Amino acid sequence: MDNSNYLYLNTSILYRCGQKYYDKKLSGHDINAAQILFLILIYEQEGLNMQQLAQKGCFDKGTITKSISRLEELGYVTTQSSPQDKRIRLLYTTDKTKDIIRDIYMIRQQWWELLSKDIGAQELQQFEATLSRLSENARRYEQQEEAGIKLFGIQKLTLLDYPQKMASTIFTGGCNFRCPFCQNSDLVFLPENMPELQEEDVLSFLEKRKGILDGVCISGGEPLLNPELAGFLKKIKDMGYAVKLDTNGSSPDQLKHLVEEGLVNYVAMDIKNAPQKYSETAGIRNLDLSGIQESITYLKEGHVAYEFRTTIVKELHTAQDIQDMADWLQGAAAWYLRKILKTATVLFRRDCMRGMKKPCSSFRKLAKAKGSKYRASWYIEGKEERYVSGY
Repeated sequence: MDNSNYLYLNTSILYRCGQKYYDKKLSGHDINAAQILFLILIYEQEGLNMQQLAQKGCFDKGTITKSISRLEELGYVTTQSSPQDKRIRLLYTTDKTKDIIRDIYMIRQQWWELLSKDIGAQELQQFEATLSRLSENARRYEQQEEAGIKLFGIQKLTLLDYPQKMASTIFTGGCNFRCPFCQNSDLVFLPENMPELQEEDVLSFLEKRKGILDGVCISGGEPLLNPELAGFLKKIKDMGYAVKLDTNGSSPDQLKHLVEEGLVNYVAMDIKNAPQKYSETAGIRNLDLSGIQESITYLKEGHVAYEFRTTIVKELHTAQDIQDMADWLQGAAAWYLRKILKTATVLFRRDCMRGMKKPCSSFRKLAKAKGSKYRASWYIEGKEERYVSGY
């Protein structure tokens, strides 16, 4: 018998014989072996929430929910809403648990004594160490398999983010740029108290909005930094949604993969500035523009519907920069300009968002000359307030 079958068979024997032993010893109580572990874990860490309990034993959500509901019915466990987040249920044992917990510990000790009979202390110590390592390896695999995309925000309805569609915007975390005018700086640096959304909750919301929403926008941060993005987008596409991707264009290979797999219907790529000032505007020294150029070329080839867009900042852009960008992007299907006002969430708060009338006017003239569409937009307190469109 090979090692894998040997391990599988023996762990199965230990588990099933253990269940029978516990059920027999607990026959005088209205609780069974399957519920004992949950009860012990909660008793030893009062105030544990459902997610933490699931992580401790790699339990699936359905098993946890069913078992805790049963323990509540039997009067062994009670739940309370977290003061910080009313959606989170905290778990506590009751006096009924405290009345039988000593018996449970004694049964556990007796079972271990039966198992370890005639085995030396050194052998047991080595076995425990080896079992812990096996369990840790299994847990690590489980975490890798179940790790979904990291999501940090959702705008449930937007009429602006996705052209001509009612959509929802989902925000990923992390970015490889440090643009000083970034309005989503929390998504760039991800502070410890940044709340994370569960992928399954976001997908559940989208499932309920089928037939109401037309599309989903994926923004950030920089979404293409997430290796799990393709799998997440496939789930969204399987629901029938159109997908718009916001990107800084620094990951052309990932961009091409998503487009060629049919996972993206529309791409909005940020153009930070003219090439000679790109590093300064993106906040990255000696930025290699080869990836940016590759993404620009790929999009202009027409593989997917797209737009380029630029946020104009007084201290970073001049009329000449706009002229240089127009030359760089000549022939693009659409290049959109937006000016931005100071908000509470920009990376560096300063009066760098004022005095934009002249640059916007210059852009309008250049856009007409280059044969591109233009769009100007205003941001007030972080919300896009109005659009002006034209040619």
